[in-house]
Amino acid sequence: MWDDQFEQILRTFLPFLPPQEPLTTDDELKDLGLDSLGMVQLLGTLEDAYQVRFRDSALTMGTFRSAGTLWETVEGMLQRTTS
Repeated sequence: MWDDQFEQILRTFLPFLPPQEPLTTDDELKDLGLDSLGMVQLLGTLEDAYQVRFRDSALTMGTFRSAGTLWETVEGMLQRTTS
């Protein structure tokens, strides 16, 4: 799964996710309130927090479909920077 920092960041962009409700890998981010402006802000926040850059190929709606797909993208970028 993901680290605590990822979940804390992501939750700030999900206004429809109650604080006590768990975030699962399959949760649709759009259904939890992530809109297009939020995606741009989330992207910048994740890049700063993890010191990575999203490639153009990752800038798709699919990347931001669910918490799981977004974490897979971030995790993949982290692995490239450490190898």
